[in-house]
Amino acid sequence: MLGSRVVRVVDRRELVLTAAAAPLALAAGRAFAAAGGGIDPVALVTADLESHVAVVDLATGRVRSRLETAPGPRSIESVHGLDAVVAHTVSGVVSLLATRPLGLRRELDGFGAPRYTAAHPRLRIAYVTDSAAEQVVVLDVERARVVGRAQVPGPARHLSISPDGRTLWAALGSKAERVALLDASDPRRPRLVRTIAPPFLAHDVVFAPRGGLVWVTAGTGRRIALYRAGTREVSRLLAADRAPQHVAFAGDLALVASGDDGTVRVHGLEGDLLRQARVPSGSYNVTFGGRRAVTPSLSRGTVALLDERGRVRTVRTIARAAHDACVVIAS
Repeated sequence: MLGSRVVRVVDRRELVLTAAAAPLALAAGRAFAAAGGGIDPVALVTADLESHVAVVDLATGRVRSRLETAPGPRSIESVHGLDAVVAHTVSGVVSLLATRPLGLRRELDGFGAPRYTAAHPRLRIAYVTDSAAEQVVVLDVERARVVGRAQVPGPARHLSISPDGRTLWAALGSKAERVALLDASDPRRPRLVRTIAPPFLAHDVVFAPRGGLVWVTAGTGRRIALYRAGTREVSRLLAADRAPQHVAFAGDLALVASGDDGTVRVHGLEGDLLRQARVPSGSYNVTFGGRRAVTPSLSRGTVALLDERGRVRTVRTIARAAHDACVVIAS
């Protein structure tokens, strides 16, 4: 039996504002900014070989507790810091984790091979790619149910949503010849608009929080393409460490992880390389929240925690394999 101690978190009803003038993202952002004043962000890290999610202290890297899940938790994504969506690719299940109390809320079946999640910037809606069904699936997180599906022309994997919530980009494979662009102006009914062909086989796609850029990383090779989101044109090509690379944003910085090289490169928002940090090999995915970047190692089972400027603060072994991470708000 895994550790049973439950981490209490801030009441989502105190943070989820229904008025359009005060969106969820603003509430969650204020809560993260208040860390240390009764608000306590923690990292949730998937241990896919051990069927649990580790709750990791962002200051020390120590495991506070472990949440049992369905087999093979692979990716995990925070929904405004108040919920988390876990994709179990092999078993075709998506788990919803609640934050009060912190634990499993619901398991949803009906997926072929769920992969990755993007949260709507204002609503409690999440988009999950299903590579087997070649779909982007719409989840109503509040009601814990599937409310829509958009067909795409390929095995959708990594995806990202624009800061205004009106556009989704999804890579059609781990080494994708095409990236699908979807209109999400009706949040529950996204529709395919077109596909584009990146200058290389693509892996991750991530909208920058501002500046109108989309970062597209390589599934093979050592390159990153920066797209102007409004024009769908490559603005700049960057050198990178070995593929695949993954991207997270920390304020005015872009953090690019290369698990094969064991590095996190720190860029400015326009792409200029500023510095590089060494992390354990196998640290493919990277996320940011609560003033920490978190990069788990699939091959080492470690979690590396970096500060807001991309400098390594601690590395801890937490499991046999650590696939993905997100940050939620605890108290």
